[in-house]
Amino acid sequence: MPITNHQLPKLKVVFLGEGNNVANSWILGAGILGLNLTICAPQGYEPDKKIYQEGKKIAQKTGAKITVSDNPQEAVKNADILYTDVWVSMSDEKKVDLEERRKIFQPYQLNTQLLNKAKPNCKVMHCLPAHRGEEITDEVMDGPNSIVFDQAENRLHLQKALLVQLLE
Repeated sequence: MPITNHQLPKLKVVFLGEGNNVANSWILGAGILGLNLTICAPQGYEPDKKIYQEGKKIAQKTGAKITVSDNPQEAVKNADILYTDVWVSMSDEKKVDLEERRKIFQPYQLNTQLLNKAKPNCKVMHCLPAHRGEEITDEVMDGPNSIVFDQAENRLHLQKALLVQLLE
């Protein structure tokens, strides 16, 4: 079932992982679109406070609800969309202890157990590239709820349209 514009304000979106650039973009986008968004990240890995406050300010005008949680088991309940990203931003891979990061983020892995707590028709998204077995399991990424590759295809067409617009 595709997601349509009239459904957006009713959607519950949960972002699982580091409060990175993708999470920050979700905050601003959710505020503008009127989505219900939860950023679920371990303590110490929350999204940028200034962006969070800006998103909350925008949300007051649109009716969006933006929250931050560190409890993935609770955050994913009744979610319509579960979105995840890599646990370490590509520019930071040499700067962090990867084993330590994996231990901290393991409870935030998008796996069947978490997916089963969401709505039955919940969609799964990831901006790619994914580290299979870390932030998302093979079963979820390749499963019937996943729209990861549709998302990637749509991004390609959007990028092409932007290039055309810029060249005109």
